[in-house]
Amino acid sequence: MSPFEGDCQPTRVPLLFKSGRPTLPFPHPWNFQRPIDILDAYFWQADEEIGPGRHNRYLDVPGFPAVLVTRDPGIIRAVLTSTGDREGQFDRDTLPSTGIARATGEDTLLFGNGAMWRKQRKASAAPFGKTALFQVDVFFKFEETFRKTVRQRLLVLRQHLLDTGSPRLQIAVEPEIKALMLELLVDCFFGASIDYQEIRDKYVPALERVIDHIVRDTVTNRLGLPRTVLAKISRSYAQANRDFATFDELTDRVLAARPTGRGLWEKLQTEASDEALRSNIKVFLAGALEATTSFATWAISHLARNEAWQEKVYREVEAMADYSPDQIAAARHLGAVLDETLRLTPSLYFLPRKATAPIRITTSDGREMLIPKNTHILLDVWHANRHEDHWGAATTGFTATEFAPERWEHLSAEKGPSKEHLHFGFGHGPRVCPGKHIGQLEVALVVGVFIKMFRFRALHDENPVKAGVSTKPADGTLVELELREPSSGMTTADEWEMLLKNPSDK
Repeated sequence: MSPFEGDCQPTRVPLLFKSGRPTLPFPHPWNFQRPIDILDAYFWQADEEIGPGRHNRYLDVPGFPAVLVTRDPGIIRAVLTSTGDREGQFDRDTLPSTGIARATGEDTLLFGNGAMWRKQRKASAAPFGKTALFQVDVFFKFEETFRKTVRQRLLVLRQHLLDTGSPRLQIAVEPEIKALMLELLVDCFFGASIDYQEIRDKYVPALERVIDHIVRDTVTNRLGLPRTVLAKISRSYAQANRDFATFDELTDRVLAARPTGRGLWEKLQTEASDEALRSNIKVFLAGALEATTSFATWAISHLARNEAWQEKVYREVEAMADYSPDQIAAARHLGAVLDETLRLTPSLYFLPRKATAPIRITTSDGREMLIPKNTHILLDVWHANRHEDHWGAATTGFTATEFAPERWEHLSAEKGPSKEHLHFGFGHGPRVCPGKHIGQLEVALVVGVFIKMFRFRALHDENPVKAGVSTKPADGTLVELELREPSSGMTTADEWEMLLKNPSDK
């Protein structure tokens, strides 16, 4: 008997092994590094069904709460809208993020529920809000830091091209983007002055290993044994201890900037002590390395395989002297590329929720589902955004698995209701990602300037995914790039450096 009720009934997923299914429909020590395959397992042969079970599946094991997985955008939206700290609402399910809590603390905006979440959300609303970030002086600070770093990297690139005698360079862009994103957050948002090279060579590698450890620890350390204990018998945990010490050092340096008033500290509406803020600072630092890197590298990766759209965006940004909020808002093609990137390859590829009581949800088209108390819910954004039923040619003008920024122009021309075509790239509802606006700011700046400076193409036709805390291109965003010639006709690296120092002179 199904524990669910209503006219939108999910169908049951077989628990045992089935021939042809990519893996078992739950994480275990041998498949936890393949989360997309685990989600695939829920919808194995689902396209053969007619009815609500085509996009809604559940796993029911005697003695355990049910697990509901949905790739139905209407159900996803209804659950996200009904999430909060009031009685009879959905909480964020903490089960998939136990490793994050052990790494950063349980008193965070990410992990907390109920009154704790509400308190943390109120404190973070001002510094992360659009009003605080989308200001000319804030953008100028981000641009200033960005130009300084880009000048350094251009000089390195120029020397490499001179040494090799080649006009082109093959490079995996992801490591460069990671360092840049962390620097922007550390320097501009938190006001801590840390040398770019130190960020790139010391803090980024340590944080990368911390994030990998978080994923592994969530699945393999079910008992929650202390890392310090496991480090005595495991080399990987011993390395993790060293990396966490480096993570703590970075957090200390960020918190040390708080009394200076630099960055956006003054907008943080709380009298909490540094120690009380520590866990959230760690979440923000790790998030900068993950979500914004994912967003930017996917955009570059898609454009590396779509020369026509790369040139469309270039024609928009080549005359930009600065990246003010108004200029970014006016860059229609860049906006379409970023929306399509979040639709096709969302950083947050699933959103976990848990029913705090028996909860009846109603979709915008009137379908209902009663979800039992304690049900674990995986809102499968990755597959919802890639299914022909929701984002295919019939509704958007282009196939769902195709990178086609034109679909956003098509949807706009059709004047369809925007709430029916949500990509959920930053989540939705009360628990929307608090870093949404800073992510948009940083990625628009990084991707826009990258296209302005370089012409680039992918070295492989295929663009597979790797997934952990977030998703990224499996090839590390491997491209062949060459410097563009500025429209003024300047060609030397020295002239490029002058252009970066004085963009308004163009």
